[in-house]
Amino acid sequence: MKTIKVYGPGCKRCETAESMVKDAASRLGVDVAVEKITDAKSIAMAGVMSTPGISVDGKLVHAGGLPDAAKLDDWLSA
Repeated sequence: MKTIKVYGPGCKRCETAESMVKDAASRLGVDVAVEKITDAKSIAMAGVMSTPGISVDGKLVHAGGLPDAAKLDDWLSA
């Protein structure tokens, strides 16, 4: 199981990023645990300077704007 964290204050883009992660995982058949991080201090401590941010198994893979769908598939498949 992959641990995915979506960092953001709860804005529409952050919600969309979380949806994209869940949809991609479902489509790829990957078992994921998605956690939404909304605390500003936790977001900054993770190194996210622009939201939404996404980490996969503790590694920050994306920050700022919505992720590219193909890259998202790669992150979840790796």
